[in-house]
Amino acid sequence: MIFNRDWGRTELIFIALFGILYLIYLGRTFWYAHRLNTSARSVALKFFLRSAAMGALVIGLLEPSFGDPERDVQAVGKDIFLVVDVSSSMDATDIQPSRLQRIKFELNRLITQFPNDRFGLIVFSSGTYLQCPLTFDRNALTVFIESLNTRMLTDQGTAFEPALQMALDKQSGEHTRANASKVIVFISDGEDFNGVATKTLRSIRRQGIQLFCLGIGTREGSRIPSGNGFIKGEDGTFVRTYLQSESLEKMAATTGGDYYEITTVRNDFPQLTQSIQQVAGRLIDQRKIAITSNRYYYFVILGLVLLSLDILITVRTFRL
Repeated sequence: MIFNRDWGRTELIFIALFGILYLIYLGRTFWYAHRLNTSARSVALKFFLRSAAMGALVIGLLEPSFGDPERDVQAVGKDIFLVVDVSSSMDATDIQPSRLQRIKFELNRLITQFPNDRFGLIVFSSGTYLQCPLTFDRNALTVFIESLNTRMLTDQGTAFEPALQMALDKQSGEHTRANASKVIVFISDGEDFNGVATKTLRSIRRQGIQLFCLGIGTREGSRIPSGNGFIKGEDGTFVRTYLQSESLEKMAATTGGDYYEITTVRNDFPQLTQSIQQVAGRLIDQRKIAITSNRYYYFVILGLVLLSLDILITVRTFRL
């Protein structure tokens, strides 16, 4: 039995009052018995009954706990980096309300499915920026996701290699947990103007990092909104953007990962979520914690029962 509270002033006051009042009671009882030249031994039963009730109530105040005092608890988790394309083509509306807005909606749902895992956020166009380092803070992560827009980076175009390299570096860096399973979710419409170095993809696979690629858009394509109109090319015609899945599929295949799509007729995001869930989390911490349960009410009930018996049981104080 473990007490969750130490002896304090409250318990000592109760015991002192009980002792003083009962000594006064016993003194008066035996004094009257002596004056009447009789016996008062029957008060002994009441004394033991009331003492037991008082003891039970005091123990209840100390909040006793029972059970195994300690148990080994293991923490298992993953480190997940979300790498999101924020180039101007992500404003295309072939996926309503836009490609990027749809991604933001899905990502906010995704992070709620993994309460024990850390998430980080990287954004890219032709340049790359660490929007949020690995964190458990879902509120902060939600704010960062909601702030995503195609004006975050001034660079034009799209380049996968720097973004993927940054995700690899962050998953291999000193601030990551060595034992955690590592996941990269790479999200884009597939328009890459530079290609990804095979060396980077091989490093991802060699380090056991799981890469999931998500393509968004349609193969029919869409014009890209800009202000009150649409983006035009150098020849004056409207620029159209298409889902180009080949580069994303190749990245996933080279690293041993999987490719998913969001189009007007297909939504693989639930399958992506399930695949992340199936990545086995690794042991990242192990410690002993107290698991005893507070059982104060056992003693409070016992004390009340004994007090009830004290009321119900009557004895003759004096035997004449």
